[in-house]
Amino acid sequence: MATRPPAAVPSIPRRPRILLIIAAIVVVLFLGGSRLIDFYVNWLWYGEVGFRSVFSTVLFTRTVQFVLGGLLIGGLVWLSMWLAYRFRPVFVPVSGPEDPIARYRTVIIQRLRLFAIAIPVVVGLIAGLAAQGDWQTVQMFLHGTSFGITDPQFGKDVSFYTFDLPFYRLLLDWVMVGVALSFVAALITHYLFGGIRLAGRSGQISSAARAHLASLAGVFVLLKALAYFFDRYELLFSDRNPNFNGATYTDLNAVMPAKLILLFISLICAIAFFVSIFRRNLQLPAIALVLLVLSSVLVGAAWPAILQQFVVGPNANEREALSISRNIEATQQAFGLTDDKVTIEPYSGTSTATPAAVRADTSTIPNIRLLDPAKLTKTFTQLQQRRNFYGFPDKLDIDRYTVNNQTQDYVVAARELDSSGLVGNQTDWINRHLVYTHGNGFVAAPANKVNAALEDTGGRGGLPEFTVSDTSTKGAIDVTQPRIYYGELIKDYSIVGAEPGAAAREYDSDSHQYTYTGKGGVSLGNFFNRLVFAVDNGEIRILFNDSINDESKIIFNRDPLERVKNVAPWLTVDGDPYPAVVDGKIQWIVDGYTTLKQYPYAQQVPLGDATRDSLQGGVQRLPDTDVSYLRNSVKATVDAYDGTVTLYEFDDKDPVLKTWEKVFPGTVQPSSAISPELREHFRYPEDQFKVQRQLLTRYHVTDPGEFFSTVSFWDVPSDPTVQGNTGSGQEPQPPYYLLAGLPNQEGASFQLTSALVSLQRQFLAAYMTADSDPENYGKITILQLPADTQTLGPQQVQAQFLGSPTVSQELNLLRQNQTTIDYGNLLTLPVAGGLLYVEPVYIERAGQDSSYPQLARVLVSYGGRVGYDANLATALDQVFGAGAGGGVTQGGGGNPPPTDTGTNPPPNPGAGGGSNPAATAAAAEISQALNQLKSAQQSGDFQGQGQALAALDAAVKKFQAAQGG
Repeated sequence: MATRPPAAVPSIPRRPRILLIIAAIVVVLFLGGSRLIDFYVNWLWYGEVGFRSVFSTVLFTRTVQFVLGGLLIGGLVWLSMWLAYRFRPVFVPVSGPEDPIARYRTVIIQRLRLFAIAIPVVVGLIAGLAAQGDWQTVQMFLHGTSFGITDPQFGKDVSFYTFDLPFYRLLLDWVMVGVALSFVAALITHYLFGGIRLAGRSGQISSAARAHLASLAGVFVLLKALAYFFDRYELLFSDRNPNFNGATYTDLNAVMPAKLILLFISLICAIAFFVSIFRRNLQLPAIALVLLVLSSVLVGAAWPAILQQFVVGPNANEREALSISRNIEATQQAFGLTDDKVTIEPYSGTSTATPAAVRADTSTIPNIRLLDPAKLTKTFTQLQQRRNFYGFPDKLDIDRYTVNNQTQDYVVAARELDSSGLVGNQTDWINRHLVYTHGNGFVAAPANKVNAALEDTGGRGGLPEFTVSDTSTKGAIDVTQPRIYYGELIKDYSIVGAEPGAAAREYDSDSHQYTYTGKGGVSLGNFFNRLVFAVDNGEIRILFNDSINDESKIIFNRDPLERVKNVAPWLTVDGDPYPAVVDGKIQWIVDGYTTLKQYPYAQQVPLGDATRDSLQGGVQRLPDTDVSYLRNSVKATVDAYDGTVTLYEFDDKDPVLKTWEKVFPGTVQPSSAISPELREHFRYPEDQFKVQRQLLTRYHVTDPGEFFSTVSFWDVPSDPTVQGNTGSGQEPQPPYYLLAGLPNQEGASFQLTSALVSLQRQFLAAYMTADSDPENYGKITILQLPADTQTLGPQQVQAQFLGSPTVSQELNLLRQNQTTIDYGNLLTLPVAGGLLYVEPVYIERAGQDSSYPQLARVLVSYGGRVGYDANLATALDQVFGAGAGGGVTQGGGGNPPPTDTGTNPPPNPGAGGGSNPAATAAAAEISQALNQLKSAQQSGDFQGQGQALAALDAAVKKFQAAQGG
């Protein structure tokens, strides 16, 4: 039967073809040009910070992986297509005049070279782009360092699981993908060229096609056998049991043997496929394949399920004891919670301390922190901003300084350039990028005192005692270079270095001008660089502005976190950098973590959830990735003036850090390079503490049976000072930095602390603290309360505060009309054998843009007794007795309000004192003071409120005296 010849493929005329080629070149240049510009800009930036070796190493690794990945996958696909075409049948029958396969076959033959090259190239490009993303896995494999710790199941060094196994699995996965794609390519090619025909009831397949496809299937099943071999090791990361990670009883006694059985069945199946190359039928490999599938279901799934249900389930506490014990030990190793780093001490939590005993506590009581860094940004801004384009971060920081031979903690902040604060003509391109280029000054305030009690100053008290060092002022903390070109708030690029007399020069202070002299920034001294940055920023004025000269430089990538992330892409960076004055320079200190996803038997922790708390909006949150290993191995600094990034080795025993130091030699400075002045400002990092805190709520338990029962587990308390936080389901309470003492410890130390409560209860279970002082840095101490006691936890103490009649009455009066109440951090402090709670109370005028928080009162609780006053010393006296607060350094000291333990009712002015004339007169004064307070609140008169509060306190005191105390 004659067949109609296939239609010819239409050709494109010469002129349109040339235009299409030119258009394609333009598109490629447009897309590739931006990549080249990004590459050159990054090359310049890494050269500026002195980490170009990092850029080149990462680029080289990704390029090699792109090429190898593309060649592997694309090459396998090309080879499979070539073999299928090479051994195609000589004669291919056509089923009819409308046979679609014949038409496709004709098109492919006419463009054979195009299809033979284009398909593998496209597949290879896609594979290469995917492969280059795993550069860290490859580099860790090439430079892996031994841990010196062996796993308890196979006896292999932990480095095998952390550095080698991920690479083997990665390589195996890519080879399996390549073989699978080759099988698909061979199947389609054989079908198009007649090696496989679907005509008839059973179809036909040529000997060459059968041999080709059987070989690929055999190789794939052989690779699957190798995958089963590696699966045995990955069982040590099992999450079968929801309460702990690691190989369970079922994994060890059912799944692991099943993997070996499936491995041997896979080998038999692979041999069957290879044998079928020499036999005409496919019955043998089909039977082997069915056997493999059935075995996977029966041996790999059903058997473990039956063992779990009938053997493990009824006796899980005994069966899982070995696995739990291994999980506890591995988790403590992986997260730095071993006995040499964590000390658990019994603590009664109850005391009948005398005023003299409290006054004798010179470590904690004098250093009680009254200023909450999360509440004072508006206060700092209103009182220390100086210019609208300066600003402070949403959450200020706590650090310690020694001033006049006295060490105390300070609330600190850098007065940065806030790009979002520019208004009007300040947003003009010249002003934005050439004039307003930097911040100015370091602002600090002692955290344990304010200028005076609020009512003692007619409403002007309750404010920090600032010390400021900038270009015009030298404070108690001396700064030799207060200009800040790199910070958290600076988002725009700046062009600096204009010569004196230039039309646009940098604003400094009080209309003074300045020329940047630091080494930060990339030179704009040649036309090519100016052209590149003009294109990169989409700003042609960079080319033609007369103030930009040979000495000009462009400063960009100014966020300290981003700078550290870029120069150390292998680090996970803490979300809260903080400024510190070191040798007269403002340095941003950034904590860097080395992490691993797979540490055998260790618990996996979701970083994002573990580091979440009620203050998360003020700092950058860690990525939502699971880790089973965490070390604060690197301390990084970023100079606020010249942007210099320095990485310091902080944990020289960390194998992960050692591995990365081999990958990027010379980028991390040795620990010996850390100056004593810098080391004194290192803080135990909050994110690491929060991860360890969450783990220690469970892993302080070392007995497997007790761990299984969960009876001794703890919880992280929810933040009681956040409105709506009434239970454990709310945002966790953040840890707090304090300068305080500990039982059996001489002197105060700078600590990061947190309270812990019983599981699903609000009673206090433990107090956790991590030391930041150089001599004891990293030492974690847990004061564990007796399980049979019910010491009030943070939520219960807050309820006690707000339930106190006198406290609630006065706070309600303060809250009326134009005043809002804001509760500061509720601090937990071990004092004299018990636990002291201290919470500052701030007031702020509502609805006013210029308002800011002021410390109005201090709440104190100890052993169920409540103190409440504008002065901490007086509040302590109310709780412990007269003289207890003698060592407190808080400013002010107004008239004390009535002492209220939460059980005695407040005086009732309406009663008139009965027949007691003095009480009647005092009641009248109370009513008059309340009326004055209400009037002052309605008018927004802070000074009047302070005077009314003072009168109210005096009247209540008279009433109590008249009633016999």
